[in-house]
Amino acid sequence: MTMRLTVLGQMARGLPRDIEALNYVPERLERAKYHLWHGHVGQGFEELSDLEMELSSALDSPQVDPACLRKMKKYVVETMGYIGNNHAYMVNYSEWYRAGERISTGFVESAVNQVISKRFVKKQSMGWTPRGAHLLLQIRTQVLNNELEDLFRQWYPAFRKAA
Repeated sequence: MTMRLTVLGQMARGLPRDIEALNYVPERLERAKYHLWHGHVGQGFEELSDLEMELSSALDSPQVDPACLRKMKKYVVETMGYIGNNHAYMVNYSEWYRAGERISTGFVESAVNQVISKRFVKKQSMGWTPRGAHLLLQIRTQVLNNELEDLFRQWYPAFRKAA
């Protein structure tokens, strides 16, 4: 979500400042980001919906490049679609932050990319299928979450006792 809003913010910087309707675009994006960060998905969606309407009305202005606005409007609509499809899974990051939970997955994504890219390179004598890579990542995740031993105990009751 942050990446989408960052792209929209960069697009907003390229908009002309002399058109009054477009002056509020960066502020509206910041409000949308704030609401989404704090778990107010409906309000964040509403901000983006209002932004889409503002971009539509600005398209009528002869002073602005319509291609630039159409591109931004399209991306706003795609972002709204993403939110609509994933609203049940959106995380309240401020709550996680206050609870001391991790709010970034960059370190995990980097490790996954490193492991997978090494194995999928054609120069390797052995490669993985996408299914095999997915299964490995599930196991690795269980190891990192200290859940694998418990899962083994469910499958094999005679497995070593918990320490």
